[in-house]
Amino acid sequence: MSTTALITDIGSLVTNDPALGDGSPLGLVHDAALLIEGETVAWVGPAASAPAADTVRDAGGRAVIPGFVDSHSHLLFAGDRTEEFNARMSGRRYEAGGIRTTVAATRAATDAALEANLLRHLGEALRQGTTTFETKSGYGLTVHDEARAVEIAARHTEEVTYLGAHIVPPDFADDPAGYVALVTGEMLDACAPYARWVDVFCEKGAFDGDQARAVLTAGRAKGLTPRVHANQLGYGPGVQLAVELQAASADHCTHLTDADVDALASGSTVATLLPGAEFSTRAKWPDARRLLDAGATVALSTDCNPGSSFTSSMPFCLALAVRDMGMTPDEALWSATAGGAAALRRTDIGRLTPGSRADLALLDAPSHVHLAYRPGVPLVTDVWRRGRRAV
Repeated sequence: MSTTALITDIGSLVTNDPALGDGSPLGLVHDAALLIEGETVAWVGPAASAPAADTVRDAGGRAVIPGFVDSHSHLLFAGDRTEEFNARMSGRRYEAGGIRTTVAATRAATDAALEANLLRHLGEALRQGTTTFETKSGYGLTVHDEARAVEIAARHTEEVTYLGAHIVPPDFADDPAGYVALVTGEMLDACAPYARWVDVFCEKGAFDGDQARAVLTAGRAKGLTPRVHANQLGYGPGVQLAVELQAASADHCTHLTDADVDALASGSTVATLLPGAEFSTRAKWPDARRLLDAGATVALSTDCNPGSSFTSSMPFCLALAVRDMGMTPDEALWSATAGGAAALRRTDIGRLTPGSRADLALLDAPSHVHLAYRPGVPLVTDVWRRGRRAV
């Protein structure tokens, strides 16, 4: 039989279900308790009405939130790009070509080294409250190296993305069409068994609209659902293509026309914003307020990668979104939890409701607002993943 665990004396519980709490999108319950049975949430409500349980944890009036859902990261890599970051912070403009540095290091790394690096960053993220993560290939760009990346990733997450179309590698510099053929053919065949998603960097300097369409439709034919790196470095076709192909998410969304915003608001594609990239490249901030006011679904994610956003901290990205992207603390937390779940087309995570997965974080604060109010402070003290205390 499953054991039960009760967390009680929760000062503020974020459920992300308006019907369970105060009617706001966060579904706040004050003076709350939460019952875990096995891997799932069995009950939430006022602490005074809490059922009995096998074990009890007193939250001491602190806040509990759903575990963060990081729906966009690049954790299968080797090497370091400190010099590139230092140069960029000294005035050099970021360009997609920096990816090639990581490609060379990743190709040279052993499987054990790649997996160890992945686990190190997953541990970092977990300690900061991230209980679900998506991660991509994209730093191997050969059949062998892309296949081993997704195979390693699949050992540690259900949310694996095939990103053979990250850039055209140097060995295909004079034959981009040949590389697209490889990505949509032999490489896809090798990677599809380990992946759930297919992605493409649709950007000047990477893949144009026609090439991106070919990659995404080929992946979809193999049973993979599209996601798109869209409109990060400039205006382009990425967002419109994502909505047309019913991609789960269009990620970055920094440079948007009115038509792009309307498309995201009227379609099912989630706009995933990645403020760590803008922070690390001193680029224009995405306009979250514009998207939210139009009715688009917005997610927040880290984009953790060694070149343009080397952070695994969802709280940091949440604080940036509040400070520089026009989001309220409530909107930012929803986007970092339920929004990320929507970007992964999941209903079992990103919320704390009966039947959902028991992924949650206890904060050393009376309210989730402290995540933005006290940026940089390690407020996450305890983390439960699948009903078990992991931190």
